[in-house]
Amino acid sequence: MNQKIAIIGGGAAGLMAAITAAGLGGDVTIYEHNSSVGKKILASGNGRCNIINTTATADDYFGTNPGFASYALEHLPFSDFIHFCHSIGLLLDIKDDGRCYPLSNEAKSVLYAFSSAAKIAGVNILTEKKVTMLSKNKESFIIHTDNEKKSYDKVLIATGSEAAPQLGASDDGYRFASSFGHKIIATYPSLVQLHLNSKIHHKMAGVKTFAEVTLYVNNKEVEKVQGDILFASYGISGLAILDISQKASLALLNHQIVMLSINLLPRFNMQELSDIFHQLITAVPNHTLETVLGGLVPAKTIAYLCEAAVINPAKTVSMLTLKEIAKLTQLIRNWKFEVNGTHGFKHAEVSGGGVATKDINAKTMESKLINGLYFAGEVLDIVGKRGGYNFNFAWASGMIAGKEMGK
Repeated sequence: MNQKIAIIGGGAAGLMAAITAAGLGGDVTIYEHNSSVGKKILASGNGRCNIINTTATADDYFGTNPGFASYALEHLPFSDFIHFCHSIGLLLDIKDDGRCYPLSNEAKSVLYAFSSAAKIAGVNILTEKKVTMLSKNKESFIIHTDNEKKSYDKVLIATGSEAAPQLGASDDGYRFASSFGHKIIATYPSLVQLHLNSKIHHKMAGVKTFAEVTLYVNNKEVEKVQGDILFASYGISGLAILDISQKASLALLNHQIVMLSINLLPRFNMQELSDIFHQLITAVPNHTLETVLGGLVPAKTIAYLCEAAVINPAKTVSMLTLKEIAKLTQLIRNWKFEVNGTHGFKHAEVSGGGVATKDINAKTMESKLINGLYFAGEVLDIVGKRGGYNFNFAWASGMIAGKEMGK
């Protein structure tokens, strides 16, 4: 007799699980409270969908036990994933750094391929169907919606996280899991912009530049990355900021002191930058400091660098003292800001925290507490780095859950 399976959530993990379980003969129904499945897929990668990363290992993930992701990642190596994509008519553009996009460069190609494959496999997709409660009797699980109750042999919770509520994100999955005794690890925004405790960041709003960013937690260096940064009215954004945001956000959740050090000219070491200043003093002694800095750093940062160094920007460079040159050099390479918040779940790409993995079987994605209850994707306490890694885990955990439920 075919297993009667309910999947709560029609995102990446839910769709993969549905296709897999239905392919094994399962009678599968997806419950999706949005008007269509895969809204986060459509929004990902600025509409391009960075669908996976060929280099993913457990080292690319965070959580109470990031090693939980190992089995899933090994279970779905990239060679198998690309074969699966080809089987549903989806071709990929593989970049040198491991990122992959649909060949069309449009996220809707990914969603169309997965949703079409699910329908062809016989999956019943119910949209605008919000699950209000999940319960269980001796024989089966009961899916409660606003106007009906239905029984199922097995249930997968693939509801995602609270990140991007404008796309329908909610804490429903945590609520369902908690009702069955599962522990929920405190959640926090990840891959998110940061707020600064500063009186000047809003005056530099719009400044975008390549920089090196060092994250300090309780005065200890914990991460260093290079990439674009963008000052904003609320604080700071850019790819480099998203890359360090997981550790920054988690530290804030734990009430730790979080600082950023920004190196505006990472291509030069301290001595090289000092030499540049001395060369400019020789070449253009009568130019103002403001004019000279204009050739080195973004114009809107100059006044505030000079203010922090306590040097008049109108001062001619020939009048700079060795101490002032050293101070400027140090500031350009180590401009510190306190982080006092994130830009919130609404602007986060993903969320950290979630259903504790200690009570989930990593090889089946089944609950260790309740037989027949499964979890996959971002609802779990696993969050990846930027670059397709979160999709990696969603596809892999969804496939494992789908195979087990379809047995």
